[in-house]
Amino acid sequence: MEQHRTRPPQSPPLRRGAPLPPQAGRGGARTTRQAGAGVPRTAPAVSPLVQAVRRFPNPRLTGLGSGLFCAAVMFALACLDALLFGSSLVVYGVLFLPVCALTAVWVRRADLVTAVVAVPIAFAVGLLPIADSSGGFFGRVMGLVTALALHAGWLYGGTLVAGLIVTVRKVRMMSRRAAQRRRAAA
Repeated sequence: MEQHRTRPPQSPPLRRGAPLPPQAGRGGARTTRQAGAGVPRTAPAVSPLVQAVRRFPNPRLTGLGSGLFCAAVMFALACLDALLFGSSLVVYGVLFLPVCALTAVWVRRADLVTAVVAVPIAFAVGLLPIADSSGGFFGRVMGLVTALALHAGWLYGGTLVAGLIVTVRKVRMMSRRAAQRRRAAA
């Protein structure tokens, strides 16, 4: 698993009681934050929908974490589907779409591609409790293959949802980086 540094490797370790540099506010020069301290700021108007979305949890899952999340949720939803709806593959497919969207939204930026890979695997894992199973192990395998073949539309739709969300996130990330480079060059 990748661990990111919180401090650049060139900076010396911080010590208690060490004198602060002038930009920390003790020197004679005022920083831009101190210069505008008395001016009240007005926040831009935000719609109620945006405020509601900001209240949702915003976890950042690793590639493995997003795969495990998606597979575990789909398996749990399949078990609920088997109990409540008699193993309806249509209900399972409908529940698959929001799980795909959440997986694509909650994966870390560094692991965006893994969401598109994890979603079809989770679909197959979730089919295990609801696929027709008669005739032992080979009967269960045949039921799983049949369910995958007959309900591939849900699989493709969920993968498409995850792929679109991941693509939009990647394009936004690349445009932010380009804007930062332009600002740094100017």
